[in-house]
Amino acid sequence: MRYSLALVSAPLIPYIDLPVQIPEKPLEFLGLSLSIKIFGILVAIGVYVGVMVSIRRARQRFIDPKRMTDFIFWVVALGFVLSHVLDAIFYHPDTVAKNPLYLLKIWDGLSSYGGLIGAVIGAFLWSKVRRRPILEQVDVCVSAFPLAWVFGRLGCATVHDHPGALTTSWIGVKYPVDHGGAIIDGVYHGRYDLGLYEMVLTIPLALACWWLWRRRPFRAPGFYVGLTTAYYAPIRFGLDFLRVGPEEMGGAGDPRYLGLTPAQWVCFVALALGIYMLKRSTSPAAVAAAAASATTRAEEARLAEEDEKRAAAAPAKGAKAPKAARVADEEPADGAADEGTARDRARARRQQAGKRAKKKAAGAAAGAPSPEPADASGGPEPPAEADASEAGGAPKSGDESAEEAKRAASDQAGGAPDSSPERGAG
Repeated sequence: MRYSLALVSAPLIPYIDLPVQIPEKPLEFLGLSLSIKIFGILVAIGVYVGVMVSIRRARQRFIDPKRMTDFIFWVVALGFVLSHVLDAIFYHPDTVAKNPLYLLKIWDGLSSYGGLIGAVIGAFLWSKVRRRPILEQVDVCVSAFPLAWVFGRLGCATVHDHPGALTTSWIGVKYPVDHGGAIIDGVYHGRYDLGLYEMVLTIPLALACWWLWRRRPFRAPGFYVGLTTAYYAPIRFGLDFLRVGPEEMGGAGDPRYLGLTPAQWVCFVALALGIYMLKRSTSPAAVAAAAASATTRAEEARLAEEDEKRAAAAPAKGAKAPKAARVADEEPADGAADEGTARDRARARRQQAGKRAKKKAAGAAAGAPSPEPADASGGPEPPAEADASEAGGAPKSGDESAEEAKRAASDQAGGAPDSSPERGAG
């Protein structure tokens, strides 16, 4: 029984050391050196996976992929820079005081909350410069963040850069004595590995985000921001109590401010933000607005796709048409810009000619002189409506034919056209 209890009360997780790296190449002008290690490879994989998933989900929400890529660049760039800068300032102030160039070694020491603050600043700067809202882009990125975070924390677990307090618990990691383990009163003590624990606890969040997105891609903006921060903040707050103190491991432990680590203080803000965003994005009004937005965007995308198909088919059709037809389409003749417009004009001229013919018939019947002016020869001027070509070759109406017959009969009876002063040569 004692033997079994001893097994349970001793660390069971093996300490895995992966010293795989490319030889360092010094940068003499800065006095720094670079190397690619397994940690950097896993972080790069995490970033790549997060970016690809974010762009794919942006397409599903009908967000322009180019705009999304531009947004991600700003967020990732500022996130990485401030992740190291804030880590150096708040966790290693003595190192910065001795060597300010340490702030430029963005690959040497990263803070998760420092990266979060940098990402938020990058998002607001993008919004300021591009003059666009950011909440929906942020929400899409955060929906893919847990998956990327699993790879990042896996890198932390492989290099053991988040050692915790000494422990004999079975969930402890078997740190070698020369790498942080200890033998106290003849009993071996391992350490908590906070990077490993955080990676394991992030997997359920990544699966939940994947399942929720698959079930309903369109949700009110801010939903995934609320879900992720509300989930992560309590976990990080509790795990940080297991961190190495500032007096342990040769002074390499995390500093405390009023008994809490810098990350624990940020947890209060993150938790409040998460609760607020969850409440806001799950309200009935927000859910209804998200559903309406999904319908509208789907319709706009369908119409845009149809326009693209028509635009792609138009040049091909024009290339097969004869050259004369293409020229006629490009340069329409005067007065015939459109077939429908020509028909309307012809119809209007026929109606006006019919009205004038009726007036002339009424005047002839009453024996009154026609109001039409005579031409220079003293004869009656042919009516303008008689020219069928003016109406685009339209045939004469019945009223016009009757009027011409009456005029011919009147001329034959009188023997000469009317030469009254009103009809005289002007």
